[in-house]
Amino acid sequence: MDEESTAKGLAGLKVMVVDDSKTIRRTAETLLKKEGCEVFTATDGFEALAVIAEKKPEVIFIDIMMPRLDGYQTCALIKHNQEFRDVPVIMLSSKDGLFDRARGRIVGSEQYLTKPFTREELLDAIKRHREQAA
Repeated sequence: MDEESTAKGLAGLKVMVVDDSKTIRRTAETLLKKEGCEVFTATDGFEALAVIAEKKPEVIFIDIMMPRLDGYQTCALIKHNQEFRDVPVIMLSSKDGLFDRARGRIVGSEQYLTKPFTREELLDAIKRHREQAA
């Protein structure tokens, strides 16, 4: 797939990025907006749940380690909601541990990305779940 068809494929896609790191949120938002995505961000799980209910994103990236409501708890709440249970949730973590991956699967996440992620990893994750949904 060339660059142009990639950008067209993601144009208008609603993506949520939940991370307490401003740098990670901004990096992901910049990359995704360049691809034509509509990007929503939140700093923690509580804020994320309110934005998800209002904006209805099609793909959600969630950091594991966050204050108040961590990524596992947030993912579990999303997956227990009838309206959002089929939305792909991709966990973000600075740790690349087997335990974290397993725990992410248990709460219903579809994929796990280790930070710092590359542009390709971010876009591949989205494409993979878009294709499965199609």
